[in-house]
Amino acid sequence: MSETVTVIPYSDKYQDDFRRLNEEWITKFFKMEEMDRISLHHPKEYILDKGGYIAVALMGDLPVGVCALIPSKKDGYEFELAKMGVSPVAQGKGIGKLLGQHIIQKAKALGAKKLFLESNRILTPALSLYEKLGFVEMVGATSPYERSDIQMELILTD
Repeated sequence: MSETVTVIPYSDKYQDDFRRLNEEWITKFFKMEEMDRISLHHPKEYILDKGGYIAVALMGDLPVGVCALIPSKKDGYEFELAKMGVSPVAQGKGIGKLLGQHIIQKAKALGAKKLFLESNRILTPALSLYEKLGFVEMVGATSPYERSDIQMELILTD
């Protein structure tokens, strides 16, 4: 298998991969929630048609990672970095970092000033990645997800 990783924009042919790569990590640590089902089964309507963006990481031709930029309803934030999943076979190869950097650049290109994300403290590799990307913990934020016990933000500067 080729180790070359490229990050490309989502297209409909990756819909099953987008759902699968997210369901893998969600069901490993948590349970699927209604918001997961909506966004993972209807990424075009829920994310793309609303002005969002999804990136797909390919190792050769194999989709091994995904990440979404979802238009935010939270005051002061244009987008949420969400639905980042990397296949267990490809973890530890820097794919999450590539996806995160790609999504941050895309957010800047779309004119965003601030991003936020939601996660859980048991996902220490993910939290470490988000910190490396520049995200810092937000205090007092609320979430529609039961599993979310930490919110982080990133102020985008040039």
